[in-house]
Amino acid sequence: MKKLFLGAAVAMSSLTFAQQFGIKAGMNVSSLSNDSSLSDQQSKIGFNAGVFMNAPLAENFSIQPELIYTQYGAKGTYNADVVTPNGVQNQKFSSATHLDYIALPVMFQYNATPSFYLEAGPEFGLSVSAKDKVKNETTGETLAESDNYKDSINGFNFGVGLGAGYYFTPNVGLTARYVAGLTDIAKDRPSGSDSVKNNVFQVGLAYKF
Repeated sequence: MKKLFLGAAVAMSSLTFAQQFGIKAGMNVSSLSNDSSLSDQQSKIGFNAGVFMNAPLAENFSIQPELIYTQYGAKGTYNADVVTPNGVQNQKFSSATHLDYIALPVMFQYNATPSFYLEAGPEFGLSVSAKDKVKNETTGETLAESDNYKDSINGFNFGVGLGAGYYFTPNVGLTARYVAGLTDIAKDRPSGSDSVKNNVFQVGLAYKF
């Protein structure tokens, strides 16, 4: 029994010693599934940034929990005739949903080579901001922007991520990940209606200390 506890203590000490910490940042390309409120839905560009810890679990496997600020949502566009001093003009408008979260991804990584890895794991998120914005894309004028309505949506977001990464040096790497949302963003969904979920593709840079 003493040997068992001693072995566990040695393993934990080795894991702690081998931990690496880092920072990461990148671009989000996000969308919302089955959102009929956004006509001609398009992906919305956002960003993500945060910190991570990478710790080995076995020779070729490691775990990487992260704490990041990440922007989700979607954008829709439409055209409408507008009366201007020069007559009736067909102008382009956009309606965007901005959903910001503090997320905790926990990625299990397979290190295929010392530089290249594949990863998969869950992502847990807490809503910090939810706003809608309407803009005249032709003139560049913002027509309306809602107050923060995060208390009116589901405050918890859960998804599953799949990704890969490549480190050009022992410290600097390129990362790519797709996160498919599994929870409805609506707090109270009418019975019989389709759920709306977050989806995002992320690409960025990571730096290990």
